[in-house]
Amino acid sequence: MTFQRIVVALLVLIVVGLGAIGYFEWKMAVQVRTLKAFVEGYVFNEAVMACEQAKSSTPFKWNGGKSTSVIGLNSVKPDKYNVSASYTLLADGVYCDYDPIKRKAEIGSSFLERE
Repeated sequence: MTFQRIVVALLVLIVVGLGAIGYFEWKMAVQVRTLKAFVEGYVFNEAVMACEQAKSSTPFKWNGGKSTSVIGLNSVKPDKYNVSASYTLLADGVYCDYDPIKRKAEIGSSFLERE
């Protein structure tokens, strides 16, 4: 009888522990989404200006563009100490990657191939 009580108590503890982990993971996911939305909103105007002023054979026209969309904030970790961030916009089939740290825009580039 004692063994059965111990097994039931351990199962209850495991279920409660998994529930708590799921709850905290959900809370963290909500906070990360909120933070990402805030950063994307903060960077958006700078990205549009930099992309429209970037020198390229293919002009990037966000304002007045027929088909525009925000790809969003991306990041790649090329090594264990550095993280490269990019905010990508698409206007009329022309991609523009904006680096919010360097404040530099590249038109028609692929974020994953960027240095």
